Amino acid sequence: MLYLIGLGLGNERDVTLRGLDAIRSCAKVYLEAYTSVLGVDASRMEALYEKPVVACDRRFVEQGVDAVLDEAKDTDVAFCVVGDAFAATTHGDLVIRAREKGVAVRAVYNASIMNAVAGTGLSLYNFGRTVSICFFTPTWRPDSFYDWVRENRKTGAHTLCLLDIRVKEPTVKALCRGIEEYEPPRFMTAATAATQMLEVEETRGEGAYSEDTMCVAVARVGQDDEKIRACTLGEMRRVDMGAPLHSLVLVGDVMDIESAMLATHEVKPEDYYEGEPPSQMLDA
Repeated sequence: MLYLIGLGLGNERDVTLRGLDAIRSCAKVYLEAYTSVLGVDASRMEALYEKPVVACDRRFVEQGVDAVLDEAKDTDVAFCVVGDAFAATTHGDLVIRAREKGVAVRAVYNASIMNAVAGTGLSLYNFGRTVSICFFTPTWRPDSFYDWVRENRKTGAHTLCLLDIRVKEPTVKALCRGIEEYEPPRFMTAATAATQMLEVEETRGEGAYSEDTMCVAVARVGQDDEKIRACTLGEMRRVDMGAPLHSLVLVGDVMDIESAMLATHEVKPEDYYEGEPPSQMLDA
């Protein structure tokens, strides 16, 4: 059996009891470690799970996971995912590949940013399509998200923006020389996302949003130091949300209860960066 187990968002203890039982019953435990990260070291997970945990990077999941599926033919294997196991399309592909190999699959669901974003006070019923914001480089300014944001705002829907993370990315030298060397992890801030989005609006000029558009940033959702702040997109360029992970919501039409909830998250003077926000521009 291959168990796909959502771990939740905060720490190792957010796993469900059913998920914990499954993990402890498995002969091997893998952790998908590139679509998101849990806010604790793997050692804390291993202490709770009473099992060693093998971290899997993007290359392993996309190219080397057949070895995991082969193991699951003969024994129980846990494939753990931060948030919910099916919040990323990668894991749907894993299920397809498992079933093609005749491997039984069982899912254990959990909270993800896709539903925990309701902690902002915005109703999940009022969200449109979710988009991803990628890091800009000097030669690449990806703006495919813009069209979906524009369509969401036409209907008054909120837009959840998932922000880029770069974990275990090979360096240029590694790519050129075929060696194993990686860039330090990078996690996009809400301030960088707001800056990039406004740059795209300036370039496209189709009025999908503006500096005055209301937005809400969330950071470290589910952790003890969770932070939620609401302000205009222009103001968000200067807001320090602290340590990762960050997400950003462009606010559409709001009901009275949503408006009242947003008011409780208003940015405070101490939330702003001292001086200019640090640049997160990636090298070409």
